[in-house]
Amino acid sequence: MRVVIAGAGSVGRSIARELLGHGHEVTLIDRQPSAMRIASVADAEWLLADACEMPTLTEAKVDECDVVVAATGDDKANLVISLLAKTEYGVPRTVARVNNPKNEWMFDEAWGVDVAVSTPRIMTAMVEEAVAVGDLVRIFTFHQSGADILELTLPDDSPIAGIRVGQVVWPTDTVLACIVRGDRPIAPSADDTLEAGDELMFVTGREADEKELEHLLVAGPGAS
Repeated sequence: MRVVIAGAGSVGRSIARELLGHGHEVTLIDRQPSAMRIASVADAEWLLADACEMPTLTEAKVDECDVVVAATGDDKANLVISLLAKTEYGVPRTVARVNNPKNEWMFDEAWGVDVAVSTPRIMTAMVEEAVAVGDLVRIFTFHQSGADILELTLPDDSPIAGIRVGQVVWPTDTVLACIVRGDRPIAPSADDTLEAGDELMFVTGREADEKELEHLLVAGPGAS
């Protein structure tokens, strides 16, 4: 996979190193000479230029890449980069960093953003996940599809603890994607038994009812 990352700060470089470690090709773009820390990500291609300008994106061969990551510290720049990548170069997937949570509403398909990543929002979700048992926590939202990733730690008194996955009738548009038991992730099958303390990861669509799901997990089926 070929990835172009706009923004070679600590976030962009960290993403680049992870992708290179998984065997992908990466190009890093930044307009600040001080960001050209080439030795820190030596296997990436580097380009000193403004990623908001089309000649830069053309030079980076954005039209040949699979993903563009707009990871600068400027929300306006990230929106422009995403829009150009999607509309002018037909990039299949764009991922944009949201620096200010107040701007998150703009990071959608109208601006060419497939996935918006808001660090404050994710950190908040992680804090809630760390302290909440029996509460449904939204970890991530895919802006293009509207799908959510939700997590709930099954409490000791959950009525579905001890029940096999195949016996549970999940709400509409809701899929149990993973069970984390201790430090072990489990791909759930119909014969797996749910246990108190399990971290359950769900993928839900637009028609999903989060209150219904939480009620099922905490209060049990048929409870009023």
